[in-house]
Amino acid sequence: MTVADLFEPLPLLHGPAMRNRFMMAPLTSQQSEPDGFLSDFDKEWMRQLGQGGYGLVQTGATIVEASGIACARQPGIFSDKHLPGLTEVANSIREGGGLSAVQLHHAGHRANPYFGGVPSPASSRTLPGISALSTAEVERIRDSFIAGAKRAEKAGFDGVAVHGAFGWILSEFMSPMLNDRTDKYGGSLENRARFTIEVIEGIRRECGPNFQIGWRLSIERYGLRIEELREMTAEILDRELVDYLDLALWDYNQVVQDGAFRGRTMLSVFADLPRKGVRLGAAGRIRSAERAGRLLDEGCDFVLIGRAGILERNCPVLVESDFEHESPALPVPADFLRRGGLSERFIRHLRGWGDFVRPGSR
Repeated sequence: MTVADLFEPLPLLHGPAMRNRFMMAPLTSQQSEPDGFLSDFDKEWMRQLGQGGYGLVQTGATIVEASGIACARQPGIFSDKHLPGLTEVANSIREGGGLSAVQLHHAGHRANPYFGGVPSPASSRTLPGISALSTAEVERIRDSFIAGAKRAEKAGFDGVAVHGAFGWILSEFMSPMLNDRTDKYGGSLENRARFTIEVIEGIRRECGPNFQIGWRLSIERYGLRIEELREMTAEILDRELVDYLDLALWDYNQVVQDGAFRGRTMLSVFADLPRKGVRLGAAGRIRSAERAGRLLDEGCDFVLIGRAGILERNCPVLVESDFEHESPALPVPADFLRRGGLSERFIRHLRGWGDFVRPGSR
């Protein structure tokens, strides 16, 4: 395949097709106001992305409960009071011609008390002195994910993306290292996957027939087992429970170091699964047109743009005009980001990434 293939439409199981194969990854920007309200900085950031030529734009991790917060200035979707701001963002993305999705998030055991979070572990052994969630509490959080999806639909988004990566609550429950429960949400792989499956099934049941569901999955760290994740993913794909799977890889070329799939790329382990009508995409250091096109050859249906989208909000437009386009090299001066339209709040957050903003630059 060629870079030109990135600009072919991509039909999804539900709702409208993506106009091309570029999806903007969900990125934390720490720009929101207290209590999860979207700020003018959030709205401007999403407006820029909406005009950037993407097939689908996701919001950053948006908490389904106030107590599930992980970091400062995180957006929320746990109250109807959030609807006006969310509606404004959904409208601005639609005006730019792309599809839209809210990424639904709960931090689980990583909820941060400093920002009002309540650590909510699957296991009593994960955090000293903090008891595991009860079965009823797990079901409450499950229902909060579903309620968040219903608010996203009411606000006019085309769908939601369920955050099942990076040790956050759904990923945590999948991990035998972090989940030693003896109820229906622990023990066997089927039970540890139950939380995720019930969230996805509930969203499909409660939202309209054209509402789209994505699922973000990471493979590394937090005691996750790639063999188990592949088995769980195979079921979700076979049942067509989601419209698209987003593999959150630190590097899409990363190789499995041990176990049954040792020596294979992490992407290939999932790309060769039968997926019926479900679409597969991956994120992970995709900073050139050539590299994005190569992902299609390696089994992806779409690519997720993260850092490249921060550097150039209209990355797909630039690629379409130059099939040899590459993102600016990192780190960049803060003023480069400022001139591009990023807020001081976002730039302050990016300084913490280490390799993104040039040290000492103003």
